[in-house]
Amino acid sequence: MEATVSYSRNIMDDEYEKFIRRMNPPRVVIDNDSCKNATIIQVDSANKHGILLEVVQVLTDLNLVITKAYISSDGGWFMDVFNVTNQEGNKITDEAMLDYIMKSLGPDSCFASSMRRSVGVTTGMEHTSIELIGSDRPGLLSEVSAVLTNLKCNVLNAEVWTHNTRAAAIMQVTDEENGGAISDPERLSMIKQLLCNVLRGSNKLRDAKTIVSDGISHTERRLHQLMFADRDYERTAGEGLDDKERPNVNVVNWQDKDYSVVTIRCKDRPKLLFDTICTLTDMQYVVFHGNVDAGGPVAHQEYCIRHVDGSPVKSDAERQRVIQCLEAAIERRVSEGLKLELCTTDRVGLLSDVTRIFRENSLTVTRAEVTTRAGKALNIFYVRDSSGYPVDAKIIESVRQTIGQTILRVKGNIEGLNPIPQESPTRFLFGGLFKSRSFCNFGLVRSYS
Repeated sequence: MEATVSYSRNIMDDEYEKFIRRMNPPRVVIDNDSCKNATIIQVDSANKHGILLEVVQVLTDLNLVITKAYISSDGGWFMDVFNVTNQEGNKITDEAMLDYIMKSLGPDSCFASSMRRSVGVTTGMEHTSIELIGSDRPGLLSEVSAVLTNLKCNVLNAEVWTHNTRAAAIMQVTDEENGGAISDPERLSMIKQLLCNVLRGSNKLRDAKTIVSDGISHTERRLHQLMFADRDYERTAGEGLDDKERPNVNVVNWQDKDYSVVTIRCKDRPKLLFDTICTLTDMQYVVFHGNVDAGGPVAHQEYCIRHVDGSPVKSDAERQRVIQCLEAAIERRVSEGLKLELCTTDRVGLLSDVTRIFRENSLTVTRAEVTTRAGKALNIFYVRDSSGYPVDAKIIESVRQTIGQTILRVKGNIEGLNPIPQESPTRFLFGGLFKSRSFCNFGLVRSYS
């Protein structure tokens, strides 16, 4: 009976949202004339909880850089203005992208559908999605990848974050035999059990979780939700970033307007606005007014917020929790370590082999992005020395020789890293070994960060 009532209520809510949308369709204006160094995107629509995140997510998923934003959603109407550029800092002039933005944010978009209610949830994909959360330790990604390889699972895409001694990952895998989603319940149960054992390790104080499904939520938002639910924002004295590196987050109450004002000042980086808005939304806060300036190396964000129940922050404990959660949201995507880019022909066990080589050379992965496109593996790893010391240039060169100089590239500078001639005997020795295992040179990976 309760399920029927809930289902009926959801249908009524959807129909009401569709009615409001028909009466007040969203209006999107894209202006390439008013600002000399950015494209201005203005979005006006009926207001509802989460709509700001939906708009920011559309822009972020297109790898657009939001340099300024003005947010206003007081009352029943949502009016936002975003100054955006492409990754090269230029205006958006590509007609296909401009048309996509109009369709994604305008009257024909699916903002009001139940599917988008949780932002970006899709089903029916030809893969199995695995969500992991557990204690971080050196070699963890290598162990997880080895388990999946032994279970005949091919990792198509994956994103791995680590923060405050915790690790979270979302992996899309397929069955090695048929290339589709894994459907056998017993096999899925075994995957969950073995991965949970790996994640738990020797840490009996913190829980580890593995979730397997045939659908996938928006990967980055889901990673935030996993780590937030795992309370990675809690830290003891001495843990986390140095005070000089930590984001400057403050929350005060504006008594006259019955708002809480959140101010954030930190080093700018890609997707920063998405990370902060995502966290405020998942914490059930509504942004009524906001101002964002990220035109330089330091980003400034200011928001007037209330809880969905209409109240500002009520206590010092709640204020501290908001600060801690926003700090964590900013820090999770901070890329600690040396950036390595791998590009080669994809095959089952590739991720396991590469991360095993990292582990055997005392390198630990702090963040990873694994992508497969048209049979090619395009992977990004951020690595550190397992002991906490600076990464040794000789170790990096040894790893590159083993995997292949043109397959694994170093992005950024590392002191003392000297190029090794392509025709060296060592290069032929290990290059031949990896070519026999279906590695091949595919050139450079484009950097998106």
